[in-house]
Amino acid sequence: MGYSIADGVVPYAVSSWLFLRLLGIVHLIAFVSLWVQVTGLFGSRGIVPATSFLSALRAHFGHKRFVQAPTLFWMSSSDLSLHLGCGIGTVGSILVVLDILPAPILLVLAGLYLSFIVVGQEFMAFQWDALLVETSVLAALLAPWHLWPHSGHPVPQLGLFLLWWLLFRLVFQSGVGKLTSGDTTWRNLTALEYHYFTQPLPTSPAWLAHQLPTWFHKISVIATLVLEIAVPLLIFGTRNMRLVAFVGLVGLQILIVMTGNYNFFNLLTMALALLLLDDGVWVAVLPASLAPTLAEPQGAALPGPGMIALALVIVGVSGLKLARTFSPNARLPGPLQRVLALLDPFRVINGYGLFRVMTTRRLEISLQGSEDGRAWVPFAFRYKPGDPLRRPRFCAPHQPRLDWQMWFAALRRYEDSPWLESLLSRLLEGSGPVRRLLAPSPFSDHPPRFVRAVWYDYRFSDWKERRETAAWWVRRTIGRYGPTLTLKSRIAN
Repeated sequence: MGYSIADGVVPYAVSSWLFLRLLGIVHLIAFVSLWVQVTGLFGSRGIVPATSFLSALRAHFGHKRFVQAPTLFWMSSSDLSLHLGCGIGTVGSILVVLDILPAPILLVLAGLYLSFIVVGQEFMAFQWDALLVETSVLAALLAPWHLWPHSGHPVPQLGLFLLWWLLFRLVFQSGVGKLTSGDTTWRNLTALEYHYFTQPLPTSPAWLAHQLPTWFHKISVIATLVLEIAVPLLIFGTRNMRLVAFVGLVGLQILIVMTGNYNFFNLLTMALALLLLDDGVWVAVLPASLAPTLAEPQGAALPGPGMIALALVIVGVSGLKLARTFSPNARLPGPLQRVLALLDPFRVINGYGLFRVMTTRRLEISLQGSEDGRAWVPFAFRYKPGDPLRRPRFCAPHQPRLDWQMWFAALRRYEDSPWLESLLSRLLEGSGPVRRLLAPSPFSDHPPRFVRAVWYDYRFSDWKERRETAAWWVRRTIGRYGPTLTLKSRIAN
C-alpha cells in the first residue's frame, strides 16, 4: 500500500472520506423524512402554514427579516416550493454520498436545511436540526472542492480540529448541563429511573431497561456523566485516548438507539466520532480493498490566514456558549451579546444540552373526535403512546415531528401551544395533509363535527401487569386539556 506512520504524524483520509459519505446519508434521511411530512406540518393546509408565518415576519421585521429569519422561502413558500426544496435536498445529499462536488453542495444543503428550520417553527426547533447545519458548514472546510470523485485530497487539519471541537462541545455541554441545570434527578442519580418511560418516543427495549433494579439505574447515571464529561476530554489527547473516546461515545449512542427514537441524531454523532480514528486504525482492521484512500498517502493541508481567522472566530464564539453552560444565568457584556444575537438565526454556531432536565411524569394528550359531542373516538398517532396494549415502536432514523411536538405540548398548558388549536381545526376541516400525519382513523371518509383533547398520565407497566393484561402502558385520566372545538364556532363550551 505504501502507507506508513512517520514522525508521529498520522493522516485521517479514510475517516474523513467515510464521515463525508455518512453526512450525505444523514442529509438524505433528514430531507426524505421531512418530505413526507412537510405539507401537513407547514404547507398551505398544514398546521403552521409557512406563508402565514413569513407574512407575519415581514410585517414585524421589514427589511431586517432576511437576517432575523434567513430562509430561501422568502422567494416562495408554496407547497410546490416546499416539495421542490425537499427534492433538491435529496438530490444534493446523494451527490455528497457519491463524492461529487461535496464541499459546495454541503454549503447548499446547510442553507437549504436552515431555510426549512426557519419556516418549520416549532416542528424544526430541535437541537439536532441546528447540529446538522453546523456540522455541514464545518464539513465544507474538510471536504474537497473537486467536481468528480478522485483520490489525492489532503485532509485540512484545521477543519478536522473544528469538527473535533464540535463533537466535544456537543457531548461535554450535554454532560455539564445536567449538573448545572439544577435538576435534582441527575444529582441524586435517579434520572434513569424516569428516563426510559418519559422520553418522547421510547422503544420496546426501553420497557425492559425500565424494569432493571434501582442500583443499576444509579450506576448507569454515573456512567452517563463520565461518558459525557470525562470521555470527551480525551478527544484532544493521544491517539490511544481518542480511540477510547471513540469507543465510549459510539457505545453511548448505540445504547440510546436501542431505547429511544432520536431520528438521525445518533448517526450524525457517530459520524462525528468516526473522525477520531486515524488511518493507522483502518490499516489494522481493514483490507486494502475496503480502504481505497489509503492506497495513496495524503499528508495534511496547511491552513491559510483566512482559514485561521475563521477558526478563531468559531472557537471564540462557541467557547462563549460553552462557558455559559457552567453558569447558565450569567450575563455577557453587551457587545458579546450582540455578536451572539447576530449569529444565532443562522445556526452555524450553537449551544447544546441534551436531556439537561429529566421529566419525571409522562403526560400524554389524546385527540378525540365525535359526531354528536357525547360518544368520542380517539385519533391514533403512528408512533407516540396511545393504546396501552400497543408495543412501543422503532421509527428512527425517521422523525415523526408531530408525535414529538405532542410530547412537548403535554408538558405545557393548552394556551402555551397555539399550534395545537390549529391542528384540531385542521382535523375538523378534514385536511388531507394533516390527516396523513396520523394513523388511519374512523373519520377517514369524513371529518368529525367535534374535536377535543384529553390529558392522561402514563407509565410503563411492570412485569406482573404485563403478564396479566399484556399492556405495555398503564394510564389514568387527568381530565380535559383545552376546550371542545367545532368547525362552525371553533370553540364550544
